[in-house]
Amino acid sequence: MSAARKPTPFESVRALALALPGVAEGTSYGTPAFKVKGKLFARLHQDGETLVLRVEPEVRGVMMAAKPDLFFLTDHYRDYPWVLAHFGQMSGDELGAALEDAWALVAPRKPRTPR
Repeated sequence: MSAARKPTPFESVRALALALPGVAEGTSYGTPAFKVKGKLFARLHQDGETLVLRVEPEVRGVMMAAKPDLFFLTDHYRDYPWVLAHFGQMSGDELGAALEDAWALVAPRKPRTPR
């Protein structure tokens, strides 16, 4: 009997994102992406180790200040409503909350409650 395989961090991202109402998986810049009615809220960065998350610009600085080991920014994203996250270092609760917050920014008004 073999031991159960532990899911990879991105498999956890996928499971959490797809559990949110109305989410479809697609691609963005050639990487897996999660959208609601065609609106992107999260995608795997090209480096394969970072998640790109939709964020309120005024919240982004707070996130980065509170958890600089998890959330960061590059010059490319400075003028856009996105934050980068080291998802492999996030707890399940942190990852779930970050995805849910990003989802809420693009989800239709009804329903806005995650499953």
